[in-house]
Amino acid sequence: MDLKLKGKTALVTGGSEGIGKGIARALAQEGVDVAICARRMAPLEATANEIAKQTGRKIVAIPADLRKDADAKAFIEQAHKALGRVDIMVNNAGSAAGGVIEHLTEDDWEKGLQLKFMGYVRCLRYVLPIMVKQGGGRVVNLIGNDGVKPSYWEICPGAANAAGQNLTLSLAGQYGKNGISFVAVNPGPVRTERWAGLVDAMARDMNIPRAEADKLAPASIPMGRIAEVEEVANLVVMLASPLMTMVNGTMIEIDGGQDKPLMDRFRDKPRG
Repeated sequence: MDLKLKGKTALVTGGSEGIGKGIARALAQEGVDVAICARRMAPLEATANEIAKQTGRKIVAIPADLRKDADAKAFIEQAHKALGRVDIMVNNAGSAAGGVIEHLTEDDWEKGLQLKFMGYVRCLRYVLPIMVKQGGGRVVNLIGNDGVKPSYWEICPGAANAAGQNLTLSLAGQYGKNGISFVAVNPGPVRTERWAGLVDAMARDMNIPRAEADKLAPASIPMGRIAEVEEVANLVVMLASPLMTMVNGTMIEIDGGQDKPLMDRFRDKPRG
């Protein structure tokens, strides 16, 4: 199927590694020119060069810390100037600390909400006027299934994600008249560079061996495994297509049917 993406342009936040890198690569493979941002320039440039070499598309690396409004504004403006227009906005940058409320600090909450939620708000604040002026666009927000499948160990990312999901659905109602459509993608556990750190945190909080902690997420998923980056990227590329415009104001989970409460019950299981 031709997704009608060749010649389009896209912005991808958090594009230097993990899911963001996978999305940028998959878009470029479909003929999209992409601007990516992240805080560290060295890995950002390495990713841009790698994808450009593999696909022959224009990949623009722009360093930005989306916890800062000025950086978000500069990213959108520089990306728009470099690409000429913005057809697709993929908000992906951000993470929030896992852990139970007793272990989460004020700083954990502040960092989680500042990047995972407010980073999206800042980028949208500056990209939406561009899309309105050009007559339309597509926004895909990578959020997370813990916003709709609560877990006490993921209370901080769950709170930030629930806010992001509300933002996505609310803006879909406001901007449809401008030809701008919105969709939220809610991944469950995904095998990225960050996943190893989450497993370490679970092992710490539960006082169990790391190997046992690493089995918790797959055990809560009927498919028996966590998702791969390419699976999430493929879904995002499909949703970014002009063929998917009517998929608007909705959310799609990509988590293998995960039963989140199972993980909490595993955590609560008495251990001798």
